[in-house]
Amino acid sequence: EEILLAMTRAATLERAYINDGGDIALHLSPGQKFVVGMVDLPDRPSLFGSALLDARQPVRGIATSGWRGRSFSLGIADAVTVLADRAAMADAAATIIANAVDLPGHPEVLRVAARELAPDNDLGERLVTQAVGDLREEEIDRALDCGEAVARRLLGQELIRAAALRLRGQTRILGNPVGLNTRMNRAQNRSLTHA
Repeated sequence: EEILLAMTRAATLERAYINDGGDIALHLSPGQKFVVGMVDLPDRPSLFGSALLDARQPVRGIATSGWRGRSFSLGIADAVTVLADRAAMADAAATIIANAVDLPGHPEVLRVAARELAPDNDLGERLVTQAVGDLREEEIDRALDCGEAVARRLLGQELIRAAALRLRGQTRILGNPVGLNTRMNRAQNRSLTHA
């Protein structure tokens, strides 16, 4: 957000964004729009949805978190994408919700102490997800229910505007879904490359 602020102070920009590994700070001048794609499998990137934002909306932060991402996760969400007024809030909320999408003690979830993967990290002995095996449909629903409960609390406190929770091909959209779409046509998919 600080870099984006410096950019907008240095030049008149109609539309700008800073993308730090999926955590996005956004600037939109009146009349401008921004489309972002949502990805749940970073090693095999494919879009499971999109978000269309325009300057009239307060959303200026977008973040995604999940066990398949670049950071450690305590949960099993493939991806949780959050829209919030600020990028820092979206990032924190996505992490909290993704950690809540979970099935504690499930035999198909491989977890290891964070220290074993990165000795200098701040999670120490906390168990982080490394692999998720086969899950039954009702288990997927139960894990998503846990994440949904946390997302609803954050929505109720007006800390976030919307969230998309993704696990094993199942998606839950919460909050103000204006701009969130999980059914994309080919033209929308192509347009994301120029977002």
